[in-house]
Amino acid sequence: MTDHHPTDVCVVGAGPAGLALSLLLLRSGVRVTLIERASGFDREFRGEILQPGGMAVLDALGVLSAASERGSRAHHGFQLLDGAKTLLDIDYRRLGPPYDHLLAVGQRHVLEELLSACRRHPAFTYWGGYRLAELPREGNRFAGAVAVGGAGERRTVRARVVVGADGRYSKARRLAGIDPGRMDVFDQDVVWFKVHAPGVTVDRVRVHRRSGQAMLVYGSYPDHLQIGWTVPHGSWSAVAARGILAVKRELSTALPEYADLIEEQITELSDLTLLDVFAGRAGQWVRDGLVLIGDAAHTHSPLGAQGINLALQDAAVLHPVLLDALCEGAVDPRALDRFTTLRAPDIDAVFRFQVTQSKAMLGRPNPVADTVRPVLARLISRTALGGFLTRRIAHGRTPVQVRTDLFESDHHTKARA
Repeated sequence: MTDHHPTDVCVVGAGPAGLALSLLLLRSGVRVTLIERASGFDREFRGEILQPGGMAVLDALGVLSAASERGSRAHHGFQLLDGAKTLLDIDYRRLGPPYDHLLAVGQRHVLEELLSACRRHPAFTYWGGYRLAELPREGNRFAGAVAVGGAGERRTVRARVVVGADGRYSKARRLAGIDPGRMDVFDQDVVWFKVHAPGVTVDRVRVHRRSGQAMLVYGSYPDHLQIGWTVPHGSWSAVAARGILAVKRELSTALPEYADLIEEQITELSDLTLLDVFAGRAGQWVRDGLVLIGDAAHTHSPLGAQGINLALQDAAVLHPVLLDALCEGAVDPRALDRFTTLRAPDIDAVFRFQVTQSKAMLGRPNPVADTVRPVLARLISRTALGGFLTRRIAHGRTPVQVRTDLFESDHHTKARA
């Protein structure tokens, strides 16, 4: 393969995982080329909730304060409500400062701050508005990427390692021939919408159960509510066919406290966005010269606000693994396999927990579940189990530490040779 642009690591996808990994590597002296299909971040994002584990990664990278100052809303924890009754209250303040809350912050702000920080490093190259077209190989090893711009121009990057961080429908994963491992284990999809709600204070991420419906609600900057309406998996087409008036009636019945806002602001079906909820675990996260992270490697339900946080933690875990692999001269695929060994148990634990969460909190009316749910909620609220689950949701099975000791060190000098 002849090249037009040499680098150490080529990252595909400028989402939280790809940008965080790029910045981690740049701060450790690694040359990085980042390919992103979109030309900018001026679009609608839904993944806004940062868990303490995700906040810690961004804080260590020096971008959390700047992103949150551009507009954010702190939440004290999670609540499960059945009508007017609070069944479960998971209070993050028991974790202690500084990460004793959830933070709703615009993903666009996070991405822009990460990209700005990356651009301060001369070893960084950014190809925005370029889609991945090929993953060239040298023998059996992935050796770079070919990207195509909007006008059809082609660029080729030669890299020692390629990282696919391009989301749940990853092109890198598909080009590598890796099975996405889709699992339809959740009974609900989520229909998202946003309403302007000045003066409305929501200091928890809430799940409202009422009239056989389950609704996710949280405060979003500035003066908005993000609302997720759960519908039976695969049923949205039939629901939408009933028309906007019927949909609004159903929403208002499920959330009477916000019925006026729904009536005024939801005027057509295009105001609603369907998220096809499924789990996914790629058949492999590592191939010779290629690593998948974030949603490209594992896809999750929005329940528990895990996606963006797991992506950031993936980047932090992969960072020292890549540095060690790059320092070995020829990158040994066994060195990259350490990422799977370190990360897979934590990701598998999240899968199992989310399936249980979904059935307990979002499940359709069921006499047995409806009887057991409040009993379990009281058990969690009144015993040490509540504190354990709070820490597990906030930081994961294994809390992740950013290896700041590897920043601006001599660790990677051999990789540039």
